[in-house]
Amino acid sequence: MGAKVSMGGGGGGKRAAMQPNSDPNVIPFIDILLVLLIIFMVTAPIPTVDIRVDLPPPNPVPIRLEGLNPTMVVVREGAGLELYVGSEKVTLDTIGDRALEHAIRNNPALNVEDIYAEARIFVRADQSTAYGNVIAVMSRLQEEGFVKVGIFAELASEG
Repeated sequence: MGAKVSMGGGGGGKRAAMQPNSDPNVIPFIDILLVLLIIFMVTAPIPTVDIRVDLPPPNPVPIRLEGLNPTMVVVREGAGLELYVGSEKVTLDTIGDRALEHAIRNNPALNVEDIYAEARIFVRADQSTAYGNVIAVMSRLQEEGFVKVGIFAELASEG
C-alpha cells in the first residue's frame, strides 16, 4: 500500500503528514500473472500433426469425379469395423494391396510406379463412424505410400 506525502507550504515548522492511499497496488498482481503465463507456455504440449491436410483455396472450385477415376474406401461400423475398397470387403491389414489393385484398374493410363503419387483415394464414412477409425484408415493408406488420400464429403441431404 502506498502513501501520499503532502508537503505543507511555507515551512512553518509543520512536519509532512502521510495521507492514506486507497489505490490498489497492481504491480505484484501483474508480476504473478506474467509468471503464470510463462509457466503455462512452457508446460503446454506442442501440437503434433500426424496427417497432412491440404486446405482448399478460399473460393474452392467443386471437384468433379467424372474424369478422376478415384478409388473409394468406405468405412462402416456395424457389428465391428467394416472396410470396403470399391465393393470388396477388406481388412485394415490388406487395405493397401486392394487399394493399389483398384487404383491400377481405375487408372490404366498411369504407370504402376506413378499410381502411388497420382491415384486419388477417397475415404467415405457414415456420421456414426468413430473419427479415430477414419483417421486410422487414412493413416494406413498413407503408410502404404498413397499420396493423394482425401475424405469424400457430401451434404446430409445428398446421402
